[in-house]
Parts: sequence; C-alpha cells; structure tokens
Amino acid sequence: MIRNLLITVLILLFTGLSSCNKTKEKTESSQVTEIPTVPEVFESDTASIEIKKKLEDFIPKGYVPFDTIKGDFNKDGLEDYILIIKGTDKSKVIQHEYRGELDRNRRGIIALLNKDNGYELASKNYDCFSSENEEGGVYYAPELDFEIKDGKLYINYAHGRYGYWQYTFRYQNSDFDLIGYDASSNRGPIVLTQTSINFLTRKKIVDQNINENTYDEDEVFEKSESKIKRTKLLKLSEIKDFDELHLSEE
Repeated sequence: MIRNLLITVLILLFTGLSSCNKTKEKTESSQVTEIPTVPEVFESDTASIEIKKKLEDFIPKGYVPFDTIKGDFNKDGLEDYILIIKGTDKSKVIQHEYRGELDRNRRGIIALLNKDNGYELASKNYDCFSSENEEGGVYYAPELDFEIKDGKLYINYAHGRYGYWQYTFRYQNSDFDLIGYDASSNRGPIVLTQTSINFLTRKKIVDQNINENTYDEDEVFEKSESKIKRTKLLKLSEIKDFDELHLSEE
C-alpha cells in the first residue's frame, strides 16, 4: 500500500516538472522576435533619370540660348546636342569707349543625350567660358568654336596669326573627361611651337621650331617628350574658367 502511494507521488511530481519545463520553453520561445529580412537596395535602383521633351527646358533661369551643336557623342546612332548658353545679367552690359555697348555676360555649356522620347542631361557648366566681347589687346580676342566628331567633343580657340588651342573631351563616367590638348603658338605664318598632351597616357610632346627667326628658310622642329604629373582627368562640369587652364605648362 505504502509502496503504491510512493509510486503515485513520484509520477505526479515528474509530470509536474515536465509540464513546467514545457511552459518555460514556450514562454522563452514566444519572447524571441524574428528579424525580418530586408532586401538590399542599391542607389541605381532608386535613382530616376529625368527626361525632358524640349531642349530649351534645360536652360536655367537667367540664361538664353547662344548656339547649338549637333552630333552623336555616345555612339548610339542618335543625334545628341550641345547647347551654348549666355547669362542675361544687365550689370554685365557695358559701354565701351570705342566699341559701344558690349555684353560681357559669360557663356556656359549644356550637353544633352538624345533618348528618342526626349533628352537627358549628360553634363552642364553654366559659366566656364568668357563672353564673345572680351578685349584682345592689340589683336582680337580668341574665337570659341565647338565640334562633335567621332564620338568626341572638341572645344577650339582660334587666335588668328597667334595660333590656336584645342581641348578634346570624351563622354564617360556620366560626364565629359578631358583626354587631350593640342596647341600651336605662331608668329604670323611661322609656327613657333606645337604642343600635344594625351591625358590618358600622360604623355606630352612638344615640337620646337629651331628656325623661328628666319622667314626664308623652312621650319625645322626639334621634338621632345615628357610625362605630365597630372593623374586625375579633368571633368567638363568642374572647370571653372577655360581662360585659367594653362595646360601647356603641364
């Protein structure tokens, strides 16, 4: 009798302990909050590219169109556009003693990609060029010209008998990188020096005319090559003033 009672007590005690353990496990389990999995979002997934229908929609307030250049600079078969704009600040319009009224507002550039259903901004720089009415000293000021050829943008400065200089840009990395520079320093019909810089290879070539003081003899050039120190490519959107670029000194 006593033995049966003892067995019954042990069974009840074991059952109670087992029930408590299960309750504890259930309680602990209910206190653990599952961390939801959040998919990784990349910037490119959320960035929206603005497409505008008209070229003039890209011209900012306080500017007017000055020139338009057409050409394919991303080699997709579509005709892209370069817009040259000019400021309209009335305080920059002056009265010159000999030339009369001159508009000295600076000029800028806007590059637009043709997207069939509209246009997408490729690069912009609103004030990087001086006005077309600057002083030229004893000679006229350099003439600024633009050309899109073979997928590249060429910005040319022609200075008559004093020579020329040209910047070569290529569209890459969502902007225009300066990849080349060419210049000729002349004295009338005589070429004094010719400079060519390839910013991709960092190679500079200078051809120096060693017969520069003789008009009756042919030009004779002495060639020299060197490496430039610049390692980072200049971007069109970051150039503050083309007049301050002294690349021949690289």
